[in-house]
Amino acid sequence: MSAAQEPHARTAPAVTLPGRPCSAAAALHVVGEKWALLAVREIFFGNHRFEAIARNTGAPRDRLAARLRSLEQAGVVERRPYNERPPRYEYHLTESGRDLAPVIRALLDWGDRWVLEDRPVVMVHEPAANAAGRADEDAHAHDLDAAWICRTCGEEVVMNTLTVDVRAPGWDRSGPRQPAPSDD
Repeated sequence: MSAAQEPHARTAPAVTLPGRPCSAAAALHVVGEKWALLAVREIFFGNHRFEAIARNTGAPRDRLAARLRSLEQAGVVERRPYNERPPRYEYHLTESGRDLAPVIRALLDWGDRWVLEDRPVVMVHEPAANAAGRADEDAHAHDLDAAWICRTCGEEVVMNTLTVDVRAPGWDRSGPRQPAPSDD
C-alpha cells in the first residue's frame, strides 16, 4: 500500500448517502458545492481572510460563511485568530484541505482545455532544492505539466489502462446486484 493509499484519521463525519457507495460521492458531499471548492482554491492561492475569499470567489457573504463553517466542521479548513479586538480569524487548509490541490489543478486544466480560450491562472512548478539547499543548475520555474503516475509501477496512467473493481457489498459496475429469485 502506497503512502497515498494509507488510511488517515477521518476528519469529516462519516455519511450515508443514497445510491452507490462511493468515495467520490462522499467527497462531493463535503466539498462538491461551488462556493466550497472556490473557497478552498482561494485559501490554496494564499488568501486567508474572509474579505479576500469573498471578493475573489464572488460568493454571497452568507453562503460563503456557511461553506467555510461546513469546511471547518469537515476538517478541511481551520480558523486561526489574527486579531483579538474585535475577534477576527483567518482560514488555513488542514492536511485534508491541502490534499485537494490536485483536484483544483485538475479543474483548472479541464477548464483551460474545454471551457476558456485563455489560461487566466497557471500553476507554476518551482523545483525543490537539493540536499545542499540549492536548486539544481538546470532547474527553473516552469508552467506545471503534471501527469498521473502510478506509484506501484511508475507508469503514466491513461484512461484505456484503467478498470473498475467495485468492492462495496451488494454492488457491481452496473449497480446494485439483485438477489437471486427464490424457489418459493
